[in-house]
Amino acid sequence: MNISDTKATLSFSDGSPSLEFPIYKGTVGPDVIDIRKLYAGSGKFTYDPGFMSTAACNSSITYIDGDKGELLYRGYPIEQLAVNADFMESCYLLLNGELPNAAQKTKFVDTVTKHTMVHEQMQFFFRGFRRDAHPMSVLVGTVGALASFYHDSLDINDPRHREVSAIRLIAKMPTLVAMTYKYSVGQPFVYPRNDLSYSANFMHMMFANPCEEYKVNDVLVRALDRILILHADHEQNASTSTVRLAGSSGANPFACIAAGIACLWGPAHGGANEAALNMLKEIGTVENIPAFIEQVKDKNSGVKLMGFGHRVYKNFDPRAKLMRETCYEVLQELGLQDDPLFKLAMELEKIALNDDYFVSRKLYPNVDFYSGIVQSALGIPVSLFTGIFAMARTIGWIAQWNEMIADPEQKIGRPRQLFVGSTTREVLPLDKR
Repeated sequence: MNISDTKATLSFSDGSPSLEFPIYKGTVGPDVIDIRKLYAGSGKFTYDPGFMSTAACNSSITYIDGDKGELLYRGYPIEQLAVNADFMESCYLLLNGELPNAAQKTKFVDTVTKHTMVHEQMQFFFRGFRRDAHPMSVLVGTVGALASFYHDSLDINDPRHREVSAIRLIAKMPTLVAMTYKYSVGQPFVYPRNDLSYSANFMHMMFANPCEEYKVNDVLVRALDRILILHADHEQNASTSTVRLAGSSGANPFACIAAGIACLWGPAHGGANEAALNMLKEIGTVENIPAFIEQVKDKNSGVKLMGFGHRVYKNFDPRAKLMRETCYEVLQELGLQDDPLFKLAMELEKIALNDDYFVSRKLYPNVDFYSGIVQSALGIPVSLFTGIFAMARTIGWIAQWNEMIADPEQKIGRPRQLFVGSTTREVLPLDKR
């Protein structure tokens, strides 16, 4: 973070003295005005609902250029990572700042693999939930509960403790997500296997059962691995900001990740791929698409096109092209090209890419549109889509939390407000109200 020679001057029309603020330059992206002394100098706050113009931290992990459609993990374009690296390499990169060499990868994968089992008593936590509980509800509870088992790594000021907690969370999330699914369908839990890769292990825990051997399909495992890479981190989004805010109080990492999961649960954030698939089911058939499109164009109808466009990416979502390739690979592998739901999705994609209404508004299919289709084809139930997202994003949350704890400028988060309620008034006795 370099300070610029240029300064920002804030002047007031009421005759109050002007204030000067330093400007910082990042390696890429907009310059940032440091307004930390604004209140002390003027008695005023800034007002920025949704924090659309506010940098809450400095970070060297992930960079997004929404106008260019660019996403970089530690400087590496997502397009290259998704093709030339696997999820474990991406995890190592986000945590440590560099891609691993062969020896470093072997050691990292081995360490993660040997931490995938959860304490046997975790089974009793699951029994406390109804079978039809939403998976995100179960994950908020069980991930938060991990702190009950690992008192030996909760000193957040000890770098070794933070490292152990990070490994435990990355390793145990697939196990907990798979357990959540198994519990919901009344099947026995499947233990992790050390001879399988991270993504293959998850598929095995999800779909194996004691009655017959589960055969791992490399195409499907690769598809899941790509989903995980594409969702691993996304800069200072709502759930990541939640993890940082929770962490700023000194809360343990398991509690912070549970807070991130709770935020991700929201339909405007992690629930978008679930909403996209539900939309396809509501449309029903290809014949219903024209009528649906007309409803979308009618502002008074209240009907929204889910899985298209993005709050940050104003041109195209770079993850969507990669997910689209994976989508077609999976449908081909499973022979689902003629499945009614997937034919409907592909037809809707075609119309949206060619209709001036959507093209002019840059409402291109986003990563959620394709990842929902892929997960459905893999046999993952719609209710678990956001759980898979949480599994992928855990590495991003942990990397961001770790960076924040090590940041000497880190303070407990405390946003300000513009108060518009009543001024001071007297409390009257009950008989006079």
